[in-house]
Amino acid sequence: MDNIGIAEKLELLSKLLDIHGADPFKAKAFAAASFTIDKLPYPLFNTPVDKWRSIRGIGASVTNALSQLQETGTIDLLEELLKNTPPGVIEMLQIKGIGPKKIHTIWKEMGIESMGELLYACQENRLLHYKGFGEKTQEAVAQSIQFILQHQGHFLFAEIEAIFPLIDNYLAQLFGKENIAVTGSFRRQLPTIEELAYVVLAEKENSKTKFETAQPPLLLEEEEGSLLYQLKNGLRLRLYFTNDLPTTLFNTSCSEDFKIAFDNIALKKGVKTAVHDAPDGILFSEKGIPFVHPAKREKGTQLFDSTSSTQTVLQENQIRGLIHCHSTWSDGSNELEEMVQECMKRNWEYMVISDHSASAFYANGLSAERVAAQHQQIDLLNKRYAPFRIFKSIESDILSDGSLDYEETVLSSFDLVIASIHSNLRMLKEKATERLIRAIENPFTTILGHPTGRLLLSRAGYPIDHEKIIDACATNKVAIEINAHPRRLDLDWTWVDHALEKGVLLSINPDAHQLEGFNDIRYGILVAQKTKLSAGQNLSSFSCKEFENWLIKRK
Repeated sequence: MDNIGIAEKLELLSKLLDIHGADPFKAKAFAAASFTIDKLPYPLFNTPVDKWRSIRGIGASVTNALSQLQETGTIDLLEELLKNTPPGVIEMLQIKGIGPKKIHTIWKEMGIESMGELLYACQENRLLHYKGFGEKTQEAVAQSIQFILQHQGHFLFAEIEAIFPLIDNYLAQLFGKENIAVTGSFRRQLPTIEELAYVVLAEKENSKTKFETAQPPLLLEEEEGSLLYQLKNGLRLRLYFTNDLPTTLFNTSCSEDFKIAFDNIALKKGVKTAVHDAPDGILFSEKGIPFVHPAKREKGTQLFDSTSSTQTVLQENQIRGLIHCHSTWSDGSNELEEMVQECMKRNWEYMVISDHSASAFYANGLSAERVAAQHQQIDLLNKRYAPFRIFKSIESDILSDGSLDYEETVLSSFDLVIASIHSNLRMLKEKATERLIRAIENPFTTILGHPTGRLLLSRAGYPIDHEKIIDACATNKVAIEINAHPRRLDLDWTWVDHALEKGVLLSINPDAHQLEGFNDIRYGILVAQKTKLSAGQNLSSFSCKEFENWLIKRK
């Protein structure tokens, strides 16, 4: 078990102890150990047990629990608490706005054991009768539960991509590789997926028996041309059976608006385009239309847009530098030099280091003195690894009034500043928009980081007036981040084309906190492929010299 898995077990144990009203010092001990182990630069279970006690935060009770976990894969106390906690109470840990101690009150004092019951209680204003639950808390709890319930059964694109090869290989074994094609929202590269869909060149009735195994998936729905199954992990798998794979694939991998526009285009007799190698490429060829990438089949107008063809889709190999990443100077897992070496392995030309700023105390944010010390190290590394370049940046917190959290003398020491909101997220649209615009108007702000603060399937983010924000960025020559972390993907792809029309540059950034996080660039690319974004409009596709020149020109 790796450190992340160990930390998650201890964190859950700490929360369950609080939920059960156990000794608070014991709960804090496991929480502190979880935090420490998660940050360790080496695998804990690869070190001798007698050295664990020398690690800060790991005492006798934690050591005993860790020994059990290493030997058996579980902790007796954790299993006992899980056994004696209703599943609905454990689910409440997903709710934003309440912690384990409030869940204890909800369960033990209010007698509520599920999120559905709790939502009803909020609607009845029952929470207001209990200490620690005000009107704002009750409203936040209700909104969070509604968001969770609304998105049950949804998965991140990255989560589906991780298990996709297993499902794809399984279906290929059943029906033959040439007789299946993935379709639906996964083929369209949507950020979240409700079901994984396939087109199958086979008869439905003859195919049902193929799933009659010792542990068959649950058949949820049967229609004339399709079957809908639920897999063990909760994912729904839809199979469209057909004798015309290209047509069915096309009809199931585009929006209704796109399909109507496609059907209304008159057949250009005698004029055919080259057939694309996608199974439904022949349909475009017959109408004389250049093949449109499945990710771009959202609007009918994309049929007539030259940037919608496969040839002009932004590719991962067009990324030239790493923008927005965190090192051990704040809350990252790797040293600056390790990050430089990893960038060079990927043939990237530069790295924009953007650790957290002073007010982000929860993330070991940099004081002005530590900023100066980091800059000294960057100067040394730039000499050692030239022509590779580290640009000096910071992810500066946008404070409640829209100001950035450094004096101008400190801000002026950076090559560029990424401005982001991380605190006081409960805002009305007007307040959030005003707060962002003030930050955008700050002459030191270079890139606006994850504009809505959303976490896909977990937090909706604060509402903003996208048009006003984009206009402000255009006026102040501020680029907008497409945060490529698969749980963010923020700015949402639906606003990218509008930003481009206003002349705003975008920047696909991984917001990486460890070397593995560099790979998240891929998910930013995938959502960008749904838009008109080209390499010339994406900052992280600029060469080092182009990026440097852009910064100089902007200043």
